[in-house]
Formats: sequence, structure tokens, C-alpha cells
Amino acid sequence: MNRRVATLDIGTNSVLLLIAEATPAGPRALLERATITRLGEGVDRTRRLAPAACERTLSCLAAYAEDMRRFDVAERAAVGTSALRDAAGGGDFTRDAAALLGVTPLVIDGTREAALTFRGALSGLPQRGGVTVFDVGGGSTEIVQGVRDAGAAHVESAVSLDIGSVRLFERHVRSDPPNELELERVRADIDAALAHAPPSATARLLVGVAGTVTTLAAIALELDDYDPARVHGFVLARTDVARIARKLAELTLEQRRALRGLEPKRADVIVVGALIVERVMHFAGSEELVVSDRGVRWGLAEQLLAGAATAS
Repeated sequence: MNRRVATLDIGTNSVLLLIAEATPAGPRALLERATITRLGEGVDRTRRLAPAACERTLSCLAAYAEDMRRFDVAERAAVGTSALRDAAGGGDFTRDAAALLGVTPLVIDGTREAALTFRGALSGLPQRGGVTVFDVGGGSTEIVQGVRDAGAAHVESAVSLDIGSVRLFERHVRSDPPNELELERVRADIDAALAHAPPSATARLLVGVAGTVTTLAAIALELDDYDPARVHGFVLARTDVARIARKLAELTLEQRRALRGLEPKRADVIVVGALIVERVMHFAGSEELVVSDRGVRWGLAEQLLAGAATAS
């Protein structure tokens, strides 16, 4: 049996699991799971993890631990990102998570998250040359510039910005559907944060990763059931992102929940997420982006299978 590893990305909005085995071409997924637990609920306001959010997330991790036992993985690694960086109570949560997983989640900083995102996002994509990868999370957005050649992916610059779909939704949106003043406040926060990002390089390929971007692709493809094979590598035009963002902003929450391609638990924050994607594309001067269904968990799996013992 080929060597098997399991990697977990414990994010602000969702928890992702990858169980993969080593092949000459790189990691091959045996199981992928994604569960929206909203660990970062209320963190932007309280700076504390809510007990109910911790309970939801730990219940998810218990189920993932059963998956890891079932696949008899040789090594496992878990990382926590924005919510665990920002909130009090993270130590108690990681202790409880470690008891379930058999490994302590490592709370990584934005720079480390960006490097794993860059490596993982490009996994399974054929593109080479200069690349800008961006990851819209629940609490933060990472923008990473680098070069991908035949041998490896090299990060040149990275920034983690405190603009995420959950964070900005909780900060600004009170109406259903959101009113124009609320949307303008969201855009203003996004643009203010992007002013601190590295200067865009228009010759670079733009790659978008994580749930917001893959959801926009699933909506564009009108998928009844999410299909990673169709989403990974799909090209989204900027005009399509703008059109979908407008449509989402016009719908009520209940109408969004019924939309083809949209996971109902993401229906509240997707309006803000779509605006982040649209403004990043504007900032980068890109008319299209390549969608990646991969990210931190894939970068971590490549690292483990390359022989690194830990996520640090």
C-alpha cells in the first residue's frame, strides 16, 4: 500500500480534510471532505471563540478522526488559520482538537498560510510562469505572488489581509438582501486592505482558491452536485464574477439558498465573498482567473509526502 497522509485545514468558515496517498505524480486524493462549521462566528466583534462554534467544529473533527482511522493514515497534520490566530480561547480549542485527532493543530501565521496556499493551489494545474494566487477565507484573504516552473513553486511575496467573507459580513450586513450602503462599506474595507497588498503584476496568471471561488465556479456551471473535476482548472471571466455578484446581492437569503451550485450554509456570506473576488480581480488587472479546488491541505500533503515531519 502506498504511503498515506491526512491533512486538515481548520478555517474561519469551514474545516477541510484531505486523505491522500503518494504517487510518482504527487498526492492522489483518496477522500476529501469539507464542512462549514463557522468557527469564527462573532470573532471580529468579540475576539473570542464562541462555545457553540467550538462545539460544532469539534464534532466535525471527531467525524474526520474516524475517517483517518478507517484509511489507516501513516501521518497526519492539522493547521488553524485566521479565527484561531485572532481569538482568545484558541489554546483550549487546540487541546480538545488534539485529543480527537492525535495531533495538535498548529496555528500558522498569514505568511505560512500563504506559502501553503500557493503550493497547494497549483497542485494539479498545468500552468507555469508568474502566478498570483489568492485565497478568500472567512476571516482573511491571502495574496501570494510567485513563480511556478517544472521543478517547484517559489513564493516571491505574500500578504494576509483581514478581509474575509464572515468577518466583513458580520461587520457590515444587516439587511436581507444587503442594501447598497452596506455593500459600499464592504467594498471600501476591501479596497482599503488591498492598498496594502503587493503591487499587481498584470502579466501574471491569477489563480483563485477556496470555498468562495469554487462556489462562484459551481454557480457559473450550474452544478446540482459539486464536482471537483469540473471546478478545478475552470476559468472564470471577470464579467461573469461581476454578474454573479450582482445577482447574489439582489436575492434574499432564502432565494440564495435555493440557487444551483451554492451550498446553503454559505448563502449568507457569499455576497461578501463574491465582492472580495471581484475587487481582487480589479486590483490585479485580470480579466479572468483560474479556479483551484485545492489549497492549504494540498500544500501540507505535498510537504508531508516530501518528507517533512511537521507543518512548521
